[in-house]
Amino acid sequence: MSRSKNKHSAKSSTVVPIQPQLATNPATVAPDVAAPVKAPARDPVPPELGLRCAEITPDTHRSESLDHVFKANLARLTLGLTPFGISSTFFNWGVHLAGSPGKRTQLLEKAARKALRLAATTGQQMQNKQVDPCILPLPHDKRFAAPEWQKWPFNLAYQSFLLNQQWWYNATNDIDGMSRRDEQAVSFAVRQMLDMMSPSNGLWTNPEVLAKTTQEGGANLVRGAQNLFEDWERTISGRPPAGTENYLPGRDVAVTPGKVVFRSHLMELIQYAPQTETVTAEPILIVPAWIMKYYILDLSPHNSLVNFLVEQGFTVFMVSWRNPTAEDRDIGMDDYINAVSEALDAVGGIVPDTKVHGVGYCLGGTLMSAKAAQMARDGDDRLKSLTLLATQVDFEDPGELQLFTSESQVSFLEHMMKDQGYLDTKQMAGAFQMLRSNDLVWSRLVREYLMGERQDMFDLMAWNADPTRMPYRMHSEYLRQLYLDNQMSKGQFKVNGKPIAITDISVPVFCVSTTGDHVAPWQSVYKLHILSDTDVTFVLTSGGHNAGIVSEPGRARRSYQIKTTPDAHNYVPPEDWRAQTPVTDGSWWLAFAPWLRAQSTGTQAPPHMGGAKTRAVPMEDAPGSYVFQR
Repeated sequence: MSRSKNKHSAKSSTVVPIQPQLATNPATVAPDVAAPVKAPARDPVPPELGLRCAEITPDTHRSESLDHVFKANLARLTLGLTPFGISSTFFNWGVHLAGSPGKRTQLLEKAARKALRLAATTGQQMQNKQVDPCILPLPHDKRFAAPEWQKWPFNLAYQSFLLNQQWWYNATNDIDGMSRRDEQAVSFAVRQMLDMMSPSNGLWTNPEVLAKTTQEGGANLVRGAQNLFEDWERTISGRPPAGTENYLPGRDVAVTPGKVVFRSHLMELIQYAPQTETVTAEPILIVPAWIMKYYILDLSPHNSLVNFLVEQGFTVFMVSWRNPTAEDRDIGMDDYINAVSEALDAVGGIVPDTKVHGVGYCLGGTLMSAKAAQMARDGDDRLKSLTLLATQVDFEDPGELQLFTSESQVSFLEHMMKDQGYLDTKQMAGAFQMLRSNDLVWSRLVREYLMGERQDMFDLMAWNADPTRMPYRMHSEYLRQLYLDNQMSKGQFKVNGKPIAITDISVPVFCVSTTGDHVAPWQSVYKLHILSDTDVTFVLTSGGHNAGIVSEPGRARRSYQIKTTPDAHNYVPPEDWRAQTPVTDGSWWLAFAPWLRAQSTGTQAPPHMGGAKTRAVPMEDAPGSYVFQR
């Protein structure tokens, strides 16, 4: 049976049972139904007793208000991370482990074997024998790579830590009766606590720090204290990290020439100036995520995807989202989708009677997918193709991010967002930093505060320090409808009151994912093959969620795999796809431009900047005004 038939067999209509209505007219009551017995009269309650009863009667509204105030303030202290959900998950793990004597025996045996192996290796190393470590760090773990870690007693410290870390991984996985989601949540939380206690984080337990302190006579610690004070001062004053002032939008980044040609309350639309005598007939509309500022795809000229596409002869439009405030608390997902509709209308006014290549990045890609499905549902054929960058449309397996998308976590966040009207930038940053705490937290603290070394600021890091807020209603709908209920993959997600289905999208799709993505794992992104009924060109590129997408030609150590799966072909599991698809060195951008041309209908003279007879008229130079909102 073909893949398409399997998918379409699931599209069955839902039968809604008719609920019987209770008769309210006494004349319609059946004659054999006994009349209710009237209760005997009682003495009236004394007024003073009635007052006391009213005082102790529970007030549901007041109870809910008290819960809201308590949780909203607690959420501010915990940066939005719920202590309740993870506590119940740990309790669940403890109960199931207590009920598994075989697993506990296995863990005891593992602990004994690891202790004996460490003792034997340590004894040989103390005798200055050349022996291999009893455990090696994972390939991505660079904390113990320096030669100083191979000397006693630091080799004992780091090997003991890694063995302990490995034992805890065994203790939190493969527990009979526990769901895989709960196991991953417990394992993630335990790893965060262990990473906090790594010997690489301490002054006296890190040989690299000790060597530098001895060499410089403690000057590194003085510089580290200065760095710590500067960061503290910038944090409490609301200023961005040191060095970001060298990457100002419009001056250092986001400098591709263009004009703001349309503005609404929610977004600005930027049209970029042509750089070639002729351009591809179909324009490109890019919809970025609004978790951060739009210019991730227009950084410095050498690594700007926008600039690359314009140089390749494409007409490019980009949405720049407003940074919402408390007044925007009721802006929802439909409002963002309708903003994309406004952008499409504006592009159509500038390049009339021409279809559009739709491009979406991260959450913007999810939004663009919903818009494409809505257009297919409503018979709107203005899209020529759809490109999704690091985008999920199935949220069943979001990787480690699922720790922050449980019912307990979402409910906890809602209390805080309802109070503020939005999700603050610091609260979002804390969650994403935990996904890569070794690189983004602990390694940075060691380097800047113990080694006294400031990492040089660069464009992508400066962009990462320029976040935006998320409206209360939109973020709540996003987490509940997509992460918790996974409605988009089930055909239950509603756009303007009516459900949409990804299977309705018929235009060709170019889907890019990255091997090191902690936000949208590539296996989850790959599920588009199951949900779509169209030709899918899937690209798997090296790098992370951001650096893998911002992967300009000429960048070292970059590679990608690309393969087109026609709609009629059978489904291939992700790991089989990866094993069968050849690896190409270089940037995936060099495959993207030819693919777009192949979906286009030729070339023509560049369109005017803004439409002469439409609302889309040049207002100001790019990058516009919304990018500067704080």
